[in-house]
Amino acid sequence: MRSRDIHATTAGVLLIAATAASLVATAFLGSLLDGPGFLAAVSQHQDRMLTAGLFQLVAAFTSAAIAISLYPVLRQYAAGMALGSVGFRLIEGVFYALSAVGTLVLVALSERLSASGVAGATALASGGLVRDLREAAAVAGVLAFYIGGTLYYLVFYRSRLIPRWLSVWGIAGTSLGAVGALLVLFRAIDTLSGPQVALNLPIGLQEIVLAVWLIWKGFNETVPAVRVADRDSLTS
Repeated sequence: MRSRDIHATTAGVLLIAATAASLVATAFLGSLLDGPGFLAAVSQHQDRMLTAGLFQLVAAFTSAAIAISLYPVLRQYAAGMALGSVGFRLIEGVFYALSAVGTLVLVALSERLSASGVAGATALASGGLVRDLREAAAVAGVLAFYIGGTLYYLVFYRSRLIPRWLSVWGIAGTSLGAVGALLVLFRAIDTLSGPQVALNLPIGLQEIVLAVWLIWKGFNETVPAVRVADRDSLTS
């Protein structure tokens, strides 16, 4: 198997793993963090919260690894954008990991609900702060994803390593998703509300199709690898 085929297959598997982990984490969280009494719900469903936190960490690591796996190939066509995609997806992974840590901290705080007086009030106040911080970290991570994803879809479009219709779909999907994330950031819509889900559906479907394409077809074999010297001569 050629090196480019290995990178394509690896990226495809990571795309599926990141998407699956994110969906599983969301499913386990459900509506546990909704409402003013959410710490009581967390206390009663600690296993669900811990499982969600675990899958959030998996999503964080696999999301960052996607751009890293693509970088050796994409840098041959646009080194700057390829490096930028790695940087933003690493930022995405860091913020997702922070959100996962917030999930685990909420479990610890929920255990303090059995205490009375000041300790209980402190737990409730701290829980609200941690919940807000983990949600803000998740939004920041999503925004970093849209920038990083757009960068490597632009490289895909220029290089024709994958069909251009798939690259255009990716660029359109990240653009719509970014709009949804900004609306959440400015509190125009709620997290996981109908409008946000609708705006994220195109990129969600696109990344599954891209993953299957990379595993099944790999990169376009008619596109030759560009040597650094040749790339520099074209851009000079």
